[in-house]
Formats: sequence, structure tokens, C-alpha cells
Amino acid sequence: MLKGFLTVSGWTMISRVLGLVRDQLLAALLGTGAAQDAYQIAFRLPNMFRRLFGEGALNAAFVPLFSSLLEREGRDTAQRFASETMSVLLSWLLVLTVLGEIFMPGVLRLIAPGFTHGDLRDSLAISLSRITFPYLLMICGAALVSGVLNGMHHFGVAAAAYVSFNVIGIAAILVLPPFTGDVAHAAAWGVTASGVVQFGILLYAARHAGMRLRLMTPCLTPRIRTLLARMGVGLVGSGITQINFLVDTIIATLLPAGSVSLMYFADRVNQLPLGVLGAAAGTTLLPVLTRHLAAGEVKAAHHTQNRAISYALILTLPAAAGLLVIAAPVMMALFGHGHFSAHDAVLSAQSLRAYALGLPAFVLVKVLSPGFFARGDTRTPVLVGMGTLALNFVLNISFMHWLAHIGPPLASSLAAMVNAGVLAFVLRRRGALVPDPALVRQLAGMMVCAGVMATGLVVLGYTPLGRAMEAGPIMRIVDVGGLVILGVGIYLLALQVLGVADMRQAMDAINRRLRRGRTA
Repeated sequence: MLKGFLTVSGWTMISRVLGLVRDQLLAALLGTGAAQDAYQIAFRLPNMFRRLFGEGALNAAFVPLFSSLLEREGRDTAQRFASETMSVLLSWLLVLTVLGEIFMPGVLRLIAPGFTHGDLRDSLAISLSRITFPYLLMICGAALVSGVLNGMHHFGVAAAAYVSFNVIGIAAILVLPPFTGDVAHAAAWGVTASGVVQFGILLYAARHAGMRLRLMTPCLTPRIRTLLARMGVGLVGSGITQINFLVDTIIATLLPAGSVSLMYFADRVNQLPLGVLGAAAGTTLLPVLTRHLAAGEVKAAHHTQNRAISYALILTLPAAAGLLVIAAPVMMALFGHGHFSAHDAVLSAQSLRAYALGLPAFVLVKVLSPGFFARGDTRTPVLVGMGTLALNFVLNISFMHWLAHIGPPLASSLAAMVNAGVLAFVLRRRGALVPDPALVRQLAGMMVCAGVMATGLVVLGYTPLGRAMEAGPIMRIVDVGGLVILGVGIYLLALQVLGVADMRQAMDAINRRLRRGRTA
């Protein structure tokens, strides 16, 4: 499990870094104007359906069924089931794609009501969306084949294939503009091309692993019906998340031009710690919790839940504190090139601070949800999510006129805090969450250490390292890098001095793990 986790995490980090390069190019070449807003809407539409149908509910339902068939009935039966699933999925998505292409202007009226009919943003968004929408078909097929590979414990290829999205995206932005006429259309074609490449790579990898998937006549066999039934709850849960995302997008289009882009670049920075820490914590906690509960080891399950909270927050709290203090220099260092001005960096940093407020809560939701799933309760997190969706909508409406681009991120953060609080309360009331004295001491100590680090960063802001906003491109990166390194040093030192964590012991444990991995 540790080897698979490190493999996936490593490829995820590489993908995130390349994604940052791609976003830097978009920021430099398009800035935060109408073209950037139109492109972001065009990309969000298929990406939303991908998360809903591809990586969300489908994989959660498909992988256990596929793995079970592979183990009990052999490769041929599992291969047929995967082919049946792919045929049904792609047939449905093909119909959806064709309808989307035909009725794209109407679809844009729904998800981007703030784009005035006939203006540049509107017409460009329709054109770009028609280019990117087929990505939905390709990437959902890729997500299914990735599930097949994961079910066969081939984690590396499945994780590595997604790196091609950013590689092809970067190449398209750099190479295609002379042929497409502008950067926005080049980036849109890069999205769709990357879907084709990812699907092709994964199909080849599956065939190489002995799993030859082929298209068949779509048919609702008993196994497919079982799969669809299991997807039901997952679709509701994923749907709530995507509706939340859609609400933020709709509100953003009603704000002044450029707001969609300002929030997008802020969210990309926020997603780095959230994507790596939150996903890793939730993914690794669930099987361990389930095993303890199945064996009747209730105290061990409580201990595991507490340690997962501690491990997740020991990195998330300083990340949130650091982003709150140095948001503007970070945005300037990462994106302050070309058409992305210093003023854009300041505005985007305001959105980033609003996202960072909720970062610990977003990660806690990922850590607390397995406490329900491991006990067979998928209903409660969905119900809490539905309440959070309603709260997010109310807060968005309340904030939009006087907070502009800060409103949707702040609404999402506050809703996440309520979500995490309610999940923790319900688990505590059911006796499924029993914080031990060690967790209470650690959380208190972590918050103090994060506060000490934040204070240190504020003081460092008055030194030459705090001049990133006025410095040249290279020195911005040097200054922000210096602030990050010193901030990490202050935090680790505070953890050691206050006795929250023994850094020497932690390093010894990591070294032992690495040695075991090399000898395994």
C-alpha cells in the first residue's frame, strides 16, 4: 500500500508542477481578460462531467466489482465486464457529447449567465467549449481504463498517463497559436488532444498487462445493473460537489470581467496542498479503518482516526497560515509575467486568502468521511453535503455584490468549515470519533506553531525578502523561495521546541521506511 501511495503521490506531484507551468503560460499570454474567462469556462464544462461520471462515482463502484471478478472468476470474466462497462459508458457519453455540441449556446446560458449574449466572452466561450467538450468522452474512457489498471495493481502507468494532459497542454500553447489564430483556441485544442492521448496510452497499457478491452453492443447485463445501482449514491455525492462547483462558476460569471480567471489561478495554488494532502489522507485511511472495524478492533480504529487527523493537519495548518500571509508574493512569483499584472496578482491573492481559510476544513472533510464509509454509512456524508450545498449558495448570493471575486472562495471555505464540523459532531455523538489527549495536545501545539511561523513571515516581510512584488522575475522566485524555506524552518523548529513532534525521530522513521522499500 505504501509503495502504491508513494507512486501515485509522486506522479501527482509531477503533474501538479507541470500544471503550474501550463497555468503560468496561460496567465502570461492571456492575462485575466475576456479570453481567459472564456477558456476557463470552456474547460470547466467537460471537466465537471469528467469528475461526475469518470473519476468519481464510476471508479468507486467499478474497481471493487472488477477486482472481485478478477480474483474469483478469472481474467476473462473481468475483461468482459470491463469491456461491457466501457461500451455502455462511451455510448451514453457519445450521446451527451453530440447533444452538447448542438445545444452549446443554451448550455452556456445556464453555466455562464453573466456572459452577455453576443459579446466577446460569450461567442468565444461557445467556440472554445465546442472544441473542448469531446474531452469528456475521452477522459471518462481513460478514467475507466485507469480503474482497470488500478484493479490489477498497475498504479504507475495509470498515474503517469495523466501527466500527458499538462505536457500536451504546454506544447499546444507554445506551438499551435500560428495555426489556430490565438492562444485560447490553441489551449482548447490541447485539452481535447490530451484526452485522446491519455485514453490511447491507458488502452495500450491495459493490453500490455493482458487486459484487451474492446467495444461491444451496449447491453444492461445483470453486472452492469449492479454497477449502476452502486453508482447511485456516489453520483449523488459527486453531484453535490459538482453543483457546488457550478454555483461558484455561475456566480463568478456575474461578477466583473476577469473574476473567473482571478479565482481560477488562486484555486490552482490552493489545490496543491489540498490535492496532495487531502486525497492521500482519505485514500489511505479508508482501508485501514475498514480492516480494524471488521476485526472488531474499535480502539485501534479510534487511534487510527486520531492519527490521520494529526498527520493531515500537521502539514495543512502551516500551509494555510503561510498562504494567508504571503499570498500576494506567491501569486506574483508564479504568475506575474506578460499580461498578468501586479494588480492581477494582488486581486488573485485576495481570492487565495479566502480559499486558504478553509484549507484545513477541506482536508478534514476528506479525513472524517472515511469514518462513515468504513462503517457502511454513505448516506450521512451525502445529507451533510446537501446541507452544505444550500449554505454555499446562500453565502454566495450574500457575498457577491460587496466581495466580488473574494465572495465565492469565502463562501466555499465557510461551507467547508460547517461540513467538517457537522461530520465531526455526528461521528463524536455516535462514538466513532474519540479524540485522545495526545490529539488534543498536538492540535493545540500545531496551531501555536503555525501562528509562530505566520508571525515570523510577517517580520520577514520587512526584510529584503519581502520585496517580491517590486522585484524582477528571477528575484521574485528567489525572494518567495527564501520566505518559504525560512517559514518551514521556523515551523519545524517550533514543533521541536514545543514538543509537538520529534523531528529527529520522524526522519529516522522515514529513513527506515525507505530502506524497507529498497529491500522489498
